[in-house]
Amino acid sequence: MSSIPSAATTPVANRGAITACIILAVIMQALDTTIANVALPYIQGSVAASADQINWVLTSYIVAAAIMTPPSGFLAAKFGRKRVLLVAIVGFVAASVLCGLAQSLPQIVGFRLLQGLFGAALVPLSQGILLDIYSTEERGSAMALFGVSVMVGPVLGPVIGGWLTENISWRWVFYINVPIGALAFAGISVFVKETRLDTQAKLDWFGFGMLSLGIASLQLFLDRGGQLDWFSSGEILVEAIVCASAFYLLVIHTLTTEKSFINPRLFLDQNFAVSMLFIFVVGVTYLASLALMTPYLQSLMGYPVVTAGIVMGPRGLGTMVCMFVVGRLIGKVDTRILLFIGLAITAWAMYDMISWTPNVSQWTIVSVGFVQGAGLGFLFVPLTTIAFATLPAEMRGDGTGLYNLSRNIGSSVGIAVVSALLIENTQVIHASIAAYVTPFNHAFQAPAAAGLDPMTAAGRASLDSIVTLQATIIAYMADFKLLMIMSLAVMPLVFLLRKPKAPPAIDHSAVME
Repeated sequence: MSSIPSAATTPVANRGAITACIILAVIMQALDTTIANVALPYIQGSVAASADQINWVLTSYIVAAAIMTPPSGFLAAKFGRKRVLLVAIVGFVAASVLCGLAQSLPQIVGFRLLQGLFGAALVPLSQGILLDIYSTEERGSAMALFGVSVMVGPVLGPVIGGWLTENISWRWVFYINVPIGALAFAGISVFVKETRLDTQAKLDWFGFGMLSLGIASLQLFLDRGGQLDWFSSGEILVEAIVCASAFYLLVIHTLTTEKSFINPRLFLDQNFAVSMLFIFVVGVTYLASLALMTPYLQSLMGYPVVTAGIVMGPRGLGTMVCMFVVGRLIGKVDTRILLFIGLAITAWAMYDMISWTPNVSQWTIVSVGFVQGAGLGFLFVPLTTIAFATLPAEMRGDGTGLYNLSRNIGSSVGIAVVSALLIENTQVIHASIAAYVTPFNHAFQAPAAAGLDPMTAAGRASLDSIVTLQATIIAYMADFKLLMIMSLAVMPLVFLLRKPKAPPAIDHSAVME
């Protein structure tokens, strides 16, 4: 993996205009990580997708972004950072329009893949430009502004997405990128200068290809497994074999090639290796729980899409607030303590959600969502600090790309797993409860059971609706419990992290997106 090229910091004309345009590009990309969530039930109805298939709209974007983030530095060095950034903006906006025009599930999933491929470079390249135009003393403030723009997505995404879906159409959650992208493109074209090209820049294409093939086949395996009954399907067997083979070849290639796509020396650093597992779990709990909440609020609780977006917004607000608070605590409080607190808060939020039913109050949803977001805020900055604290400076560029990759894979895998478990557990629990629904059960002979007679068609229909609802609620509880257990399971790993001697020279926002 190649690090992003960096020019010497010198006084820059139109720095404010450059900053504004860069922030617009970052906000556009950050919004798309969450803005489509609240519109998923509406998209599902428009493209005739099942409950498990519609999550491909989320996972396809994340997987594509995960694959294309690491080589963004190589592309910038080879073809010029400004040129690559402009192509990324145009491609991202074009793919957004195509998503809005999509008429079928394969179309919207394919166009979301394009969105992820083009959008992957927006954050790292935008950050590189900001680092170049601000002096060393000013970079802290610049990166704080950059971090806020990255976190705008989780805060405003559900709210804006809900309003657009309710008042115009779900297609406008994608069309909104057109004016934002146009402004960013125009500003960057006029004010940003091109970097020098590195004609000697090279990419380990075999390693990149094997990693991409492994991630893509793993995601297909997880997304399609539940639908095709896992290993009873020939397609799933092929995907499992391709995934295992690709990762095997990647490992062998990495260990035997002098300059491989993944630097194996990164894993010799204990803090970085442990943090890779941590950030994977953070990725799972962050977006997987968000993907669960959308259908829970709209399908089970009957919330209008705008209301669902508003009650989900405080989760991102909690993350943003705590990131600022924790940023001030770094260096004053042991980062391992902050990590432990973050995991404990996240686990508690999931524990509370296990007891939820469709009768849960809006205040509970808002407050627990804020607490869960606060837990993630306690994890982001300390985890970045300790992950790179003992890593040599020349390896941090490679480390940042791999770190982001792990989080993105965690997000896509988490969404796929909890979605598959939700469908499977609902079916299993429905069958278990339905076994007690017989004409011979005395409970149905009581006066209170009027209208629920298993001997009549109307009674059976009412009973099936009730049983399905109960089975779905219990299945959601099982998913929330799994996310809680994952948060608790990584807690002991805190003790494997070594306390850094001094804060590392890396900005925390580098790994937010």
